[in-house]
Amino acid sequence: MSIEGSIAMHKQASIGSGNFEWYAIYTKHQHEKTVARMLTLKGFETLLPLYSSTRAWKTGKKVLRLPLFPCYVFIRGELERRLDIMRTPGIHALVCQAGKPCSIPTAEMDAIKKALTSGCHIEPHPLLRCGEWVRIKAGPMVGVEGKLIRKKNVYRLIISVNMLGKAAAVEIDAFAVERISGNCAVDVDADCPI
Repeated sequence: MSIEGSIAMHKQASIGSGNFEWYAIYTKHQHEKTVARMLTLKGFETLLPLYSSTRAWKTGKKVLRLPLFPCYVFIRGELERRLDIMRTPGIHALVCQAGKPCSIPTAEMDAIKKALTSGCHIEPHPLLRCGEWVRIKAGPMVGVEGKLIRKKNVYRLIISVNMLGKAAAVEIDAFAVERISGNCAVDVDADCPI
């Protein structure tokens, strides 16, 4: 297992170079790391986005590495070994629609990976229905698109995995973005239905 910034990515050399789709696996609660490790040992390329969270304990504060999308692990490749995937302990289901596995758009997965390796603060966020669509025009996240929000003079880019109804917030410099739609920015301190 290798950790790059805030990302745990497991690869098998023969799969990493192909142009395969990403899929989501729904896991049992707190089994994400175990599932990712076991699938990697079976030869699959997996992605488990992690973020850091500081928790207070009786013995002091501790920094934990938690899944950005609880109960989900991403897998990349062809699914001809679907039975091998589903026999992995800790897995509830492969995310499907009408009985067929749903692939996640590559742009969404690339945005998550860039955000995690950028060094910017990232954390889970509710999926937004309103907001200004912007694109990062400079820095390590160049080309990433999402919704721009402001909370207490801090700007965040909301990156979504729409199929799962999940999102993540990345703190950014508002001057590093360009508008790609005509909607207004969301001020989280104001009343906006989210």
